[in-house]
Amino acid sequence: MDLVKGLIAIGAGIAVCAGMMTGLGEGLCAGMAITAMGKNPDMAPTLRSNMILGIALSETCAIYGLLIAIILIFVY
Repeated sequence: MDLVKGLIAIGAGIAVCAGMMTGLGEGLCAGMAITAMGKNPDMAPTLRSNMILGIALSETCAIYGLLIAIILIFVY
């Protein structure tokens, strides 16, 4: 039983790592969008909407990883 709980803890930790990498990707996306807006201010509304859409889509990966971690820890 201890082995199963240990493996569940490792699996939950790996699932949470998805959130860390998502945060890194979101930061890169936002930084590059700000750089592009600075170089071409006329495209700012288009860049902003595309940036928000991309960040929202990548955030779902972190939410799924958190959900899997919570299920692993509290259900098993």
